[in-house]
Amino acid sequence: MARYNLRCPLSDEDARMLRAGDVVFLSGTIYTARDAAHKRLCDMLDRGDPLPFDCKGAVIYYVGPTPAPEGQAVGAAGPTTSYRMDSYAPRLYSLGCKASIGKGKRSEAVRQSLEEYGGVYFGATGGAGALLSMCIEAAKVIAFDDLGPEAVRELTVRNFPVLVINDAHGGNFYVTPDRKAAGLE
Repeated sequence: MARYNLRCPLSDEDARMLRAGDVVFLSGTIYTARDAAHKRLCDMLDRGDPLPFDCKGAVIYYVGPTPAPEGQAVGAAGPTTSYRMDSYAPRLYSLGCKASIGKGKRSEAVRQSLEEYGGVYFGATGGAGALLSMCIEAAKVIAFDDLGPEAVRELTVRNFPVLVINDAHGGNFYVTPDRKAAGLE
């Protein structure tokens, strides 16, 4: 398993080189969206409306950050359970989204869309929201302000740590974890 420092948005080559178990540090622009926002994004697509961000190369973090303490871009920003976005994720991958970040397992439909469209699913450490927020340098709401913490935000991140759980080649870290590569042995 390898370690990478990648710049967002991700390229097709970036996503396809990654393998389940790789450790990645993301820098650049990522977007936040949880289930209510995903529904609205897909409703926009159904109406033919443009999305509030370009899906090409996008990384979507399943998070609803807490209010920002003074001097920080956001408060705690830990991942939410990913399966709640599984009915929407394949559509966003088909539009060029390259990665999502969350916690927990993904459905077979999502894993197949990762292979078909060359995407990856990253796991972020649950329960470490305050620590992860230290990698977020800026945040601004770009859509659905009425959703509060679940609004779509554009985040600027630096060295945001994630683990490749599902890759574009059918790899699944949850099925055959490499404990040594993950630093657990």
